[in-house]
Amino acid sequence: MKKVLASLTLLLTVWAAGAQEHTSMNNRQADGYRGIWFTIGQARSAYGAKYSGGLGTYTMKHIPMAVYAPQADKTFFVYGGTPSEDRKYLLCMAGCYDHKTGMLRRPVVVFDKGVDGVCDPHDDPTIQIDRDGYVWVFVAGRANKRPGIRYRSTKPYDISEFEYVNESIMAYPQVHYHPEKGFFLFFTRYDGVRQLFCQTSPDGREWSGYRQIASIIDEGETKSGHYQFTNLCGDKLMCCFNRHINGDVDTRTNIYYIQSEDWGRTWTTIDGKPVELPITRSKNPALVHDYRAEQRNCYIKDINFGTDGQPVILYLTSDNHLTGPDGGIRRWHTVRWNGSEWVYSEITTSTHCYDSGSLWIDRNDVWTVIAPTDAGPQYWGTGGEMVMWRSRDKGLTWERVRTLTHDSPRNHGYARRPLNADKKFYAFWADGNPDSLSISYLYFCNDKGDVFRMPYSMNAQWQKPEPVPGGKPRN
Repeated sequence: MKKVLASLTLLLTVWAAGAQEHTSMNNRQADGYRGIWFTIGQARSAYGAKYSGGLGTYTMKHIPMAVYAPQADKTFFVYGGTPSEDRKYLLCMAGCYDHKTGMLRRPVVVFDKGVDGVCDPHDDPTIQIDRDGYVWVFVAGRANKRPGIRYRSTKPYDISEFEYVNESIMAYPQVHYHPEKGFFLFFTRYDGVRQLFCQTSPDGREWSGYRQIASIIDEGETKSGHYQFTNLCGDKLMCCFNRHINGDVDTRTNIYYIQSEDWGRTWTTIDGKPVELPITRSKNPALVHDYRAEQRNCYIKDINFGTDGQPVILYLTSDNHLTGPDGGIRRWHTVRWNGSEWVYSEITTSTHCYDSGSLWIDRNDVWTVIAPTDAGPQYWGTGGEMVMWRSRDKGLTWERVRTLTHDSPRNHGYARRPLNADKKFYAFWADGNPDSLSISYLYFCNDKGDVFRMPYSMNAQWQKPEPVPGGKPRN
């Protein structure tokens, strides 16, 4: 805990210095891929902060953070960056990987949060590509005090320059796109505490009014709180979420699921029962699993769908929110709808509630999970060593197919799944020391589990990533 507090003090000093006489870096190229380091603090045990470390691909509720564009044969992605090791304010970055050449382009600063002295990766961006190839970046806001901001590339399939479009309250943006219907945005407002909303737009410029999805306040409570995870399967919008008892984020529990097949005009449960929004009570038809009754916390990590179009939810459960052994065993699960009931499976265990990864499902219904499920060098800290797990029977059994990283100097965390992921750029994430302020590298892997480190310093417009032989970073 002393290390985390010392790092937090140093970080605040760095932020204050960086905010003085700051000149915006918007639309400037950076000379390498440098991830943001951050600590939330809140050290309530002897095992350090609730979460901290390399948070360039944080949070799991920012969806998506990468999109593969087959027309250009490139993966466009965003992350939370920083200008250098000793200047730790947040840069909302856009990067690009060329699948033909195997090279990464110099990343571009979409929005420089250092102008306002912000270093919080809760403001990390999300990304989408419209039917004309323009790259959209949705910079997250924080609570209701910092607005979310929308940017669009000035050229199709190109990250050289972005133009400001508009802004609004928009925490944890999850942006989906349909070529005929436009944008569907799930997000959070802090009207009291975390409440779930959605909006639509045909063009990204004109947006509908806010529509509330959930605000559960049971008898005896005064506040609500939720985190949601969403996806788009054809014309079907999928939304699962948990609840925070009386608005306390450290009591997150339960799983709820709703869906819409008419672009959000009406919503139903998984078995077609109409749902009236907003959902305001914990006992309701959308409830998938009552983990509160089992006195378990629930941390949703991803939602995907199989070839049958039915949802599969990836999540972790724990005894409570505490770091270290007091948090109990953190268990990784999936739950899927088989057409008549929810079917559960357990994958593995890990050491931290904020160990975070993603779920891939291919056209043959092969499921893959990439997550930091092995303990890392900072044993009880956020993240660990990345592992690839695979199931060929829709989650009933899981096989550890490859250890992606090992003997690392820093923990790896927040493995992200690109939308329409191509096998060459299958997942990406960042590393960082959760116990003390550190450098943070960015990585990606292919579908076989070969790992590559993005160049921290670049001397050309396009540059090859560095292979990580045997999954062991050099430094």
